[in-house]
Amino acid sequence: MKRYLLVNKTVQSSVPAVKSNTVTTVATVIHSFHSSSKFLIGFLSLILTTSLFAQNITEQQQAEYKKVITERATKIVNTLSITDSDKYQKVVAEISNQYFQLNNIQEQSKIATDAIKAQALTKEATAEAMKKKEDEKALHLTQLHDTFIAHLKELLTNDQLELVKDGMTYRVLPITWAAYLDMLPTLTTEQKDKMYNWLKEARELAMDGESSDKKHAIFGKYKGRINNYLSAQGYDMKKEGEEWQKRIKEREAAKKEQKN
Repeated sequence: MKRYLLVNKTVQSSVPAVKSNTVTTVATVIHSFHSSSKFLIGFLSLILTTSLFAQNITEQQQAEYKKVITERATKIVNTLSITDSDKYQKVVAEISNQYFQLNNIQEQSKIATDAIKAQALTKEATAEAMKKKEDEKALHLTQLHDTFIAHLKELLTNDQLELVKDGMTYRVLPITWAAYLDMLPTLTTEQKDKMYNWLKEARELAMDGESSDKKHAIFGKYKGRINNYLSAQGYDMKKEGEEWQKRIKEREAAKKEQKN
């Protein structure tokens, strides 16, 4: 009997005593788990809300961009003297869509190039990958450009198409061409043809430029080519430019005198 009591006492002593604070401990664990679940649910809800908010911002930005390019397209079409309302809307839609698609190509290209830069590639491998992406971008831009022009030719006359091209490139071609003719009145027909064709080539490329700076940079490159050509033809472009500015000032002074 004593042996039983000793064994029983030993077993009992090996089991932790249940005190009043045990219930509190269990309750705390349950509450902690419940709170963690609530936190997890709240955290997931926050992620979902943030994602939806970001999506709404993107949609809002797209809506604002579409509004901007539609207004831009409308201003261009307003210079074409189109009296048919259906044709008017079609041309506005074509130009707006062109701006939108150009932006998409530029954005996708930026994402692709950023991804390449983020990779641990060698300098040579990076350059090769970047060139490949640039070639792909150039191909997409050419295809989009050709399709756009083909659609406009079905809707517009050649003169109207010229106005659209000038409108999409801030009229740099006619302004630059008029300046050259005014600065260099002795240009030959051959020289004029070569210069004008270069400016037209610049305009085609500038139409696909992603920004005003990019468009002007393209024209700047071709202006440099023209100036080098004229220098080779015997023109002192610095001297010609200085004399041209003098003539402009003289004309402005004469206009002021006539007004007075």
